[in-house]
Amino acid sequence: MTEVERTEEWTPRPHASTGGLNDETARATAQLIDETLRDREIEYTRDAPDLFVVVLPGERKLKTVIGVSVGKHGVRMESFVCRKPDENFEGVYKFLLRRNRRLYGVAYTIDRVGDIYLVGRMANERVSADELDRWFGQILEAVDADFNTLLELGFAESIRREWKWRVSRGESLKNLRAFEHLVDAADKQ
Repeated sequence: MTEVERTEEWTPRPHASTGGLNDETARATAQLIDETLRDREIEYTRDAPDLFVVVLPGERKLKTVIGVSVGKHGVRMESFVCRKPDENFEGVYKFLLRRNRRLYGVAYTIDRVGDIYLVGRMANERVSADELDRWFGQILEAVDADFNTLLELGFAESIRREWKWRVSRGESLKNLRAFEHLVDAADKQ
């Protein structure tokens, strides 16, 4: 399995702080989210009454999975972007912090092991179909626009090794073509 393929394994889970759907406002919010996703024909599953797993198609990152947790006081969105960088931590984190300044309703963060996520929170009273659309759009735009940059910054040496390995075995380079500029001319053969 390549490093790029590993990024698709994450599965959202409800967060302990969501509080379930014991509150009428939370139930109404969950119903609004369900209707919005259905009406806009967005791929999703409802893994629990308070958890939606939304899948958005992308270009650079083939799919973006978003966990949407509904709680008593608000909604939390979380999307795995990529695993902990192998190298150039300072460059990756500097990029993420600068990017946070331009994001709407979400921000990049890391977990305990250093994997990179986009997260956002919104009060139940602010949730609307249009606001959900903006939120999903921002997450998709950020993940898709930043994915290759994050791989270049944090995995350049792994990409070079993978390229060399595939060339030596006659394997396809299709999903590595975006990183061809990182590979030495001698290794491109």
